[in-house]
Amino acid sequence: MSALSDLLPPEAIRLDIRAADWKHAVRDAGDLLVATGTSTAAYTDEMIRNVEENGPYLVIAPGFAFAHARPSPAVRRTGMSWVRLAEPVDFGHETNDPVTLVVALAATDAAAHTAAMASLARLLGDPETSRALHEAPTPTALHAVLARQDDVRPVQQAAPAAPAQDRPAAPGMHKILTVCGNGVGTSLFLKNTLEQVLDRWKWSRFVTVEATDTISAKGKASEAVAILTSREIARTLGDVGVPVKVVEDFTSTTEVDGVLRDTYDV
Repeated sequence: MSALSDLLPPEAIRLDIRAADWKHAVRDAGDLLVATGTSTAAYTDEMIRNVEENGPYLVIAPGFAFAHARPSPAVRRTGMSWVRLAEPVDFGHETNDPVTLVVALAATDAAAHTAAMASLARLLGDPETSRALHEAPTPTALHAVLARQDDVRPVQQAAPAAPAQDRPAAPGMHKILTVCGNGVGTSLFLKNTLEQVLDRWKWSRFVTVEATDTISAKGKASEAVAILTSREIARTLGDVGVPVKVVEDFTSTTEVDGVLRDTYDV
């Protein structure tokens, strides 16, 4: 699996640029994917169409949009781009607008970038590192921050034990789905944040997490104890027979911790 700094070279980073609106911001991020040989312009159009069709669910944290679309022939290789805006733009998200950072992902499949997503989730969820990224004066300086994070591992913290009746009897018995429109971007991001919490609780051997798309989630819902997703995707899913939990900030282990406690009544 590729590291974050490998998928996001300095050439794919632009800082403090001006965009008229969210479409221009996504297009700027897409242009960097094209310039680095990661995708074609058709993929940029697909990212924009994804927002138009599914809403601003990809604004997964305050000020942060994670632009992506499904794997397609327009993706030449897995890679990312990073656009920091001089002035924020609105995507239409109820709680996380306005956006100052757009990270774009082009993926050939759902596996090659999982390590990079874990690194990105950790660094954006850490206030000190997030501030360093916001203040980085050049693409090279920002890339150096990303490279340092590739070797950082989350600190394990103890959590209160759950009541015995809430614990699965065997590894893998419980499953939680994280869901987005395409199953390779924001759902994987949320999966990584949830897994950080499960690691801290020492529950990783009891609860598995699967990232998937909205269509697949409806068929897999009966296998899960809960679904974690954005408000927009929750509306799309409707009643699937299991609790659907809304997460506003996909980078926040604190919020996801609270959702997990609510799910298991801890």
